Amino acid sequence: MHTNRLAQTSSPYLLQHAHNPVDWYPWDEEALTKAKAENKPILVSIGYSACHWCHVMERESFENEAIAQIMNEHFICIKVDREERPDVDQVYMEALHAMGLQGGWPLNVFLLPDQRPFYGGTYFPAQGWTNLLNQIARVFQQRYDDLANSADGFMQSIGASEVKRFGLAPAGTEHSKEELHEAFQRMSQDFDQEKGGMDRAPKFPMPIVYSMLFKEYAVNGTQAALDHAILTLDQMALGGIYDQIGGGFTRYSTDSDWFVPHFEKMLYDNGQLVSLYSEGYQVTQKPLYQQIVYQTIDWLEREMTNAQGGFYSALDADSEGEEGKFYLWQPEEMRAVLGADSELIIDYYHITDRGNWEPGKNIPFRDETDAAFALRHSIDLEEWEDQVLAANLQLLTARENRVRPGLDDKILAGWNGLMCTGLANAYATFGEVRFLEMAIRNMEFILREMRSENRLFRNYKDGKAGIDAYLEDYAAVIQALTALYQVTFNESWLDHARQLTDYAITHFFDTEEDFFFFTDVSSERLIARKKEIFDNVIPSSNSLMAENLYSLGLLLDNPDYTEKALSMVSRIKKMMPKAPKDLANWAGLFSKLTHPTAEIAIVGEDITDAMLALNQHYIPNKVVVAKKPQETSDLALLQNRDMVNEKTTWYLCYNKACQLPVNSLEEVLKQLGI
Repeated sequence: MHTNRLAQTSSPYLLQHAHNPVDWYPWDEEALTKAKAENKPILVSIGYSACHWCHVMERESFENEAIAQIMNEHFICIKVDREERPDVDQVYMEALHAMGLQGGWPLNVFLLPDQRPFYGGTYFPAQGWTNLLNQIARVFQQRYDDLANSADGFMQSIGASEVKRFGLAPAGTEHSKEELHEAFQRMSQDFDQEKGGMDRAPKFPMPIVYSMLFKEYAVNGTQAALDHAILTLDQMALGGIYDQIGGGFTRYSTDSDWFVPHFEKMLYDNGQLVSLYSEGYQVTQKPLYQQIVYQTIDWLEREMTNAQGGFYSALDADSEGEEGKFYLWQPEEMRAVLGADSELIIDYYHITDRGNWEPGKNIPFRDETDAAFALRHSIDLEEWEDQVLAANLQLLTARENRVRPGLDDKILAGWNGLMCTGLANAYATFGEVRFLEMAIRNMEFILREMRSENRLFRNYKDGKAGIDAYLEDYAAVIQALTALYQVTFNESWLDHARQLTDYAITHFFDTEEDFFFFTDVSSERLIARKKEIFDNVIPSSNSLMAENLYSLGLLLDNPDYTEKALSMVSRIKKMMPKAPKDLANWAGLFSKLTHPTAEIAIVGEDITDAMLALNQHYIPNKVVVAKKPQETSDLALLQNRDMVNEKTTWYLCYNKACQLPVNSLEEVLKQLGI
């Protein structure tokens, strides 16, 4: 069996290629130095462990002895896990876009020995890959100057400042409700009015988009925004993109109906979706949304949590070499598991003898709520819900006997931060103490195992943390710490948030352009140091940091934080109506600037109960502090705050101007205009 240098790495994705006949290197100094010494072009192949087409290209090309011989003879071949090294992925994905090509993974980019890119693409079938390798090897030897000229042109694009390229100049600090509504109107032109989401396939969940719609409804009362958010959340929850049996969302649906999933499950999606469905429940009180949150967190606890409370990264799409096989059912399988109760469940999940997807293959999905199904079959709703729960447990137990999809068991700080925030939001919404315990245990793990003083590490695997954290990691962990404070009122969480924020400002912030770089100033220098501005399936690290700075500026009474946040939003302002989907998380923060943020202070013996009662209501533009009467606090919002009338007391302020203290939630809601 072949073994290459990837066998010495910890990344599950790199280890998948450790026995390829290709002489793979990880991205390191040895490989980069060797390319210069031998004057060979570099092939950088980037993917991730749950990537279906990455597996296909490996089977077709990287396990092929003849193809590997060509790669080894003419190239220095480097494998990169994009989840561990998003900085490398970011640079060369931008290079691919500069070449006028559509991005995606696997990402295969050819570089000169000095790391400058000259050609790239995504998936190539074996024969096309062979032809391309031979052609590039020949051109490198015979027409090197042509490749160098191409690389120079691409470097002009890669090296350009994002701020200058997109004209992100300051545009004032006045932010109107009308501007937010204009962004919504532009976005709504692309809505799928029948199935929710955007009017194209594939469909990605994009939680920040629908969170923005809830905020548009809160700010402007736009019913169409609320309706589309509800339609989308409903369709995703009922569709095949959601694992109806075991909980958790897959990465996207390949069709426009949310039916056929790309079966990989990513931690970052599910963390954000737990937040989104909790938010949706606050707005609508729909039982379906509570069901989704609970079942998804059950999946997280059951399949994605290590012994110390850290969360794994992903589950593969494939098992036994077949995409989705683990999740598919046939009627006779359900009958064997469920016995006499099977026919209703088979109807409920639309399982057919012919197959609802491919011949003999069924993806469980629903097209109506439990209440509608129970009514149609003249069954008591509670009885039916109990029956579904029992059936799912039986099916889940049976499913565990199948060959499981591969688990990417590395732990990433940023993705854990997103899920920790989701758990904190779910606890605030539903009061389920288990959710809070999972969030606290997770954050304690991050701070204990993935931090050295005020510096974070990106990755944890096999008992060791490594790789300098990126801005994404700092931003998501700070967000989680801020959320944890506002559900526990333990000020140590705010202390950690402040320490990490100050580190990020010192080591990532560009004082000339008022945005943060993606990489630490002390980290490895690539051919370009980028700033992540635009939101994607994960909010951009700059938009998350702007949110953090704004919230912490209020909570910690730190005007420097607030000013930085306002400056960042000001630079985004003109672009937001033009590209609202790409700036959806920015728009969420923008919505908070259209009217003053509610600063709510609670003093009483029952501050936890008060916080939970407050979070039964959708109040997106608020910060909350609290203490018990006997406690002291250094927070400005809690100075000179005591109980009035010997009862729990609520203080509501806007821009340091305060309302009269009141003794009930009803009174403070009235002050809030709810």
